[in-house]
Amino acid sequence: MSDEGAEQAETADAPRPLGTVAQRLEAILLIVDEPQSVVSLATAVGAPVPAVRQAIETLVADYDGEGAGPLRGFELREVGGGWRLYVRERFDDLVAEFVGGQAPARLSQAALETLAVIAYKQPVTRSQVASIRAVNVDSVVRTLLARGLITELYADPETGAINYGTTDMLLQQLGVNALDELPPISPLLDDGADGFEELTA
Repeated sequence: MSDEGAEQAETADAPRPLGTVAQRLEAILLIVDEPQSVVSLATAVGAPVPAVRQAIETLVADYDGEGAGPLRGFELREVGGGWRLYVRERFDDLVAEFVGGQAPARLSQAALETLAVIAYKQPVTRSQVASIRAVNVDSVVRTLLARGLITELYADPETGAINYGTTDMLLQQLGVNALDELPPISPLLDDGADGFEELTA
């Protein structure tokens, strides 16, 4: 066999480089709103679960500055049985100050409706909000999180779904001291039940 043929055979037999799996994982992790299980990530990137686990370990170490690179301002963290990118805790105050210092802008109708659902039904997951509004709410939830009007309360231990609730900042913006001071929702609905009762059932 020629040298060129041997090189091609060696390349064909060589395993796919881990970097490819890691890069695909980063692309998925950058856009997810909730922690993703290893199995879910493996399906998303089309790689075996062991390879995904190894890639996750590599990314965690890389972001934590354990290799040749620097410590990143974000980290890959396991929460509720799933993985997601988060701002590193030491930079929480910095990010909060940045977000709070942004020029205020009026919320869209979609954001107001989503905020109302979360305020009245909290704790509530993104999929539950989407079910009530019958539209995708991913970008709206990100906007409300960035504005500091809602927060992640906890992850469901079985599904990993994040449950959202409102923040003290929302109460301040509304001029109330507690959620029980919000007006009753029933008069605002056609029959006092649409959507909310369906979710409760």
